[in-house]
Amino acid sequence: MKNFILGLAVLSTVVMKAQTQIVAHRGYWQTQPPTTENSLKSLENAQNLKIYGSEFDVRMTKDGVLVVNHDEHHAKMEISETDFKELEKVKLSNGEDFPTLKDYLKQGKKDKSLKLVVEIKPDKTKEKEDELTAKTIKMIKDMKLGAQCDFISFSLNICKEIKRLEPTFKVQYLKGELSPQQIKDEGLDGIDYHYSIFQKNPTWIADAKALGLITNAWTVNDVAIADELKKQGIGFITTNIPDQLKK
Repeated sequence: MKNFILGLAVLSTVVMKAQTQIVAHRGYWQTQPPTTENSLKSLENAQNLKIYGSEFDVRMTKDGVLVVNHDEHHAKMEISETDFKELEKVKLSNGEDFPTLKDYLKQGKKDKSLKLVVEIKPDKTKEKEDELTAKTIKMIKDMKLGAQCDFISFSLNICKEIKRLEPTFKVQYLKGELSPQQIKDEGLDGIDYHYSIFQKNPTWIADAKALGLITNAWTVNDVAIADELKKQGIGFITTNIPDQLKK
């Protein structure tokens, strides 16, 4: 009987590990009442949802302050060409202050069970990308959050720079033009591609898993598409509807 119970426990662990995990895209912000993406409230909502992780975007202001924002602009101001003191004058649509990375990470640290999926946005030059990447990695390490963070970027340079600075960090590429074998050859940990890339390349999930790579699809807001990806054995799904896909 003991062996039987032990076997069930092992099987349960294997099944749980095999399940596709859910990542909230820019936090969980499509709530009632609604909040706004990349806000501290959207991160708190994701924490309360008890899912795998929450993704957010990091940029750098003209004076070198790290902030959390998806678009190149905040209001009508280009973030990379504007000092933080000007940017912070305009609040988010939900009334929150324009978030710095430090404040965002402080909120993330309140729930160590939620992975923080850090997307470092491409910048105008390699030098700017390297500065942004180095500052982001340093802040995360200084706050002792390395084990809680995964990393993604559309910039291959940024991905490789993260691995150069901290080889133990898990890094996935977003753009979608590289095959799983090419990602492996670049020394990265996984592919995090738009779901249409996997539809066009139906063997890539299996190929990536065979190479020991992480697999993630974004931004999946259709339950039927999510179910199809799950059947293919994808590891993670990033979505604006984490509450629905969690079910």
